[in-house]
Amino acid sequence: MTLQHSLSPSRIALAALVGALSGCAGTIDPASLEQRTASAIGQPVGSFTISERSEETGGRINYRVRDKGGATYQCHLYSATQFQRIMSFGQTPHSDAICTPQGGRASGAPAAPACNALQKAAGRC
Repeated sequence: MTLQHSLSPSRIALAALVGALSGCAGTIDPASLEQRTASAIGQPVGSFTISERSEETGGRINYRVRDKGGATYQCHLYSATQFQRIMSFGQTPHSDAICTPQGGRASGAPAAPACNALQKAAGRC
């Protein structure tokens, strides 16, 4: 006894649609990611490196940034998933990057004031 599987055009179309809509990863290109990051940390494009990039289901992209001054930032943004792009005919925008300085002082931040004799006498340093 043999089983015959016939794939009708409607089943093929349905399978293609399900495959196309299943993409949940973000779709932002590296140049756009760098531009959004530059705006978030107030540094020019090319003055920092992006590492540890990871993508979550739903389009959230997490990554770490290190500028030439040694400051590090933990950043994230939301990128349109393939599903969102298809359903909105490519009109879903990416979010801006949100970056939080990590440890140490952020590049451009003023240095802590030096401890003077009065502060030492008050026990503040």
